[in-house]
Amino acid sequence: MLLFLLLVFCLGGTESAADSYVAAVYEHRVFLKPDPRVPVSRREALIHMKKNLDVYEQQAAKAAQQGAQIIVFPEDGLQGFNFTRSSISGYMETVPDPQEESWNPCTEPHRHNNTEVLHRLSCMARSHNLYLVANMADRQPCPLKTAPSSCPPDGHWQFNTNVAFSSDGLLVARYHKQNLYFEESFDTPPKLEVITFDTPFAGKFGLIICFDILFHDPAIVLVERGVRQVIFPTAWMNALPLLDSIQFHRAFSLGANVTVLSANIRNDRLIMTGSGIFTPFSATFHHAMKEDPEEGRLLVARVPVLEPMGVNEEAESTSSVPSESGHCYKDRCPGSPSPAPSSYPTFTAYMMRDLYTFVLINKSEDNVTVCDGTFCCHLQYKWTAHDQRKELYALGAFAGTHTVHGRYALQVCAAVRCAGLEPSSCGQKVDEAESKMDFLLEATFQTKYVYPSVLVNRMVLEQPKLERAAGGRVAMMQSNLSGGLITACLYGRMYHLDNEGLAVQ
Repeated sequence: MLLFLLLVFCLGGTESAADSYVAAVYEHRVFLKPDPRVPVSRREALIHMKKNLDVYEQQAAKAAQQGAQIIVFPEDGLQGFNFTRSSISGYMETVPDPQEESWNPCTEPHRHNNTEVLHRLSCMARSHNLYLVANMADRQPCPLKTAPSSCPPDGHWQFNTNVAFSSDGLLVARYHKQNLYFEESFDTPPKLEVITFDTPFAGKFGLIICFDILFHDPAIVLVERGVRQVIFPTAWMNALPLLDSIQFHRAFSLGANVTVLSANIRNDRLIMTGSGIFTPFSATFHHAMKEDPEEGRLLVARVPVLEPMGVNEEAESTSSVPSESGHCYKDRCPGSPSPAPSSYPTFTAYMMRDLYTFVLINKSEDNVTVCDGTFCCHLQYKWTAHDQRKELYALGAFAGTHTVHGRYALQVCAAVRCAGLEPSSCGQKVDEAESKMDFLLEATFQTKYVYPSVLVNRMVLEQPKLERAAGGRVAMMQSNLSGGLITACLYGRMYHLDNEGLAVQ
């Protein structure tokens, strides 16, 4: 499934080459090691990685033939995953810091020992005349210059790492993943890294990896510093109904007003698929379904250059939304008004392992409200196609801290198709739907970081219309759905409360 959605009125006509660039991302089906927990020699590791590097070479050539100026490969794409700290040893190289040393591994291969992968990637960028970003395992001696005196017991750091090369093969950026997701083979960097690099065709790009996109550091730090183009290698395990890969990566692009170049792994056993080139105005994406062959997919698209957001522009864009300081989720806010009682019966059910309060969406058209404490979600809707005998829908609200497989504070409104015809099935995974509605979904958030998404039948993204108003109100409007509605969501992130534990269950 390859879809290109373009809103001409947003882009304002045909772009010139100077106002746009051609980007590529590759969703990669990794050649995996049968038992990643068993250590191998450096020679065995190189033989393994060569299989994946050969695929990268083929895809870089194809992307270049289509005019790509930059290509992004996924997280863990060279070696796979589920290594131990010791078993990944043969796969690691020591990546020099480009901020301290200028090095072209392709033209100076012998400056540093045991850098065969860096050499191959550098020459790949150079031979195909494109910027290239890949993910690899990096070993750094301890202590780092910027690190505290403490050091892992084995005497070195191991990092999940993005490396970026210019079109002549120069190593221009190195980023160590900040937010690890059950990665026992890697360390969290001792100091936050906010890494960017410049290109002649699109200006500045920022680097993050997978789980980073859910947290303030470094993703939001990059955005708040004016970075408008984010490179995002990921090994994303899909989690419907709210955190499917293309669903949330597209939502981040819209909510943060940035371009996201998202390259995912393809692995059916781990429910990994979904890559895209997302701008605030357009989306080129691929999302495999269960009946599709398990194979890689190259995406190439021309996208607009987004100008860096200046201080005045940033102030203007955020002046109508509430400050993060001192806010709370729901019923702990001093002086908060009590929500109006719902005229419809509510029920609770777990969605994404959080307890949501729901109300059914079961009339031909209506205006319904559901609240979790003082946080309320409002939905005005009209069904254009709906058979209540086949599909049940509900509107859910949640305000609190998610604590399973990560800790992050949320305010969320979501209209979802339930998995069955019983209310208890609302919030469970669904990837197909037939019912369509025109709707307006809105809420008043105590955060300016709200990420909107509309996902329809067979994992297709819609482009909703958004409005932000004074006091934190965010409204999302959608009509003429192209397929049955799976989820319509406003996903608010309360970054400042992630570690405060103020949620009331």
